[in-house]
Amino acid sequence: MLKVENLSVAYGAIEAVKNISFEINDHEIVALIGANGAGKTTTLHAVSGIVPIKSGSIFFDDLEISKIASEKIVSRGLVQVPEGRRIFHNSTVEENLILGAYLRKDKDGIAKDMEYVYSLFPRLLERKKQLGGTLSGGEQQMLAMARALMSKPKIMLLDEPSMGLSPLLVKEIFDIIKDINSKGVTILLVEQNAKMALGIANRAYVIETGKIVMSGTGEQLLNSEDIKKAYLGG
Repeated sequence: MLKVENLSVAYGAIEAVKNISFEINDHEIVALIGANGAGKTTTLHAVSGIVPIKSGSIFFDDLEISKIASEKIVSRGLVQVPEGRRIFHNSTVEENLILGAYLRKDKDGIAKDMEYVYSLFPRLLERKKQLGGTLSGGEQQMLAMARALMSKPKIMLLDEPSMGLSPLLVKEIFDIIKDINSKGVTILLVEQNAKMALGIANRAYVIETGKIVMSGTGEQLLNSEDIKKAYLGG
């Protein structure tokens, strides 16, 4: 579904991502883990078309997308849930969700998906007329994910969905990620909570200073002594 080949991204003279390659198959959950500043978010931004690439190729459903505008990438079924949620604070929950579907023309499908995201996130239904900025951190994360789902994605790129949330809410968010995946949406998950990420991932990649240094199944990396020492406090 998604294939990244020899991707490099630079901010001026600083090379943030250095010749990395990875792939994600249909219906997988793939985690990208690493420390702050390792290049995780830059990788997502490059895949989403938010930042230009220096070199390499990005293929989505066999189409090269590295030179395509970000909104065209969204219309093809690839959507990112950004770090920090980035919801529209002065718009209601319902308005945020409608904005998530702004590229769609199928009114009946939009209405059906609105019902679906409210069933997935019942707290958003209770607060649908409430301004996004008045929601709790966990509710804002739910709204950001629900808004992304309104674009009817084939693949969702999730950037640090657990950031700033209580352990109870983190578990709830990860359960929802598994539920979304079970409905057929492929997931690329960037997450500092390596234990939670590896616990739900089919496969994972470890990125350090812009380079992928390790890969394997989620279980393999969870049981790796190197990963335990570096990311799991073991």
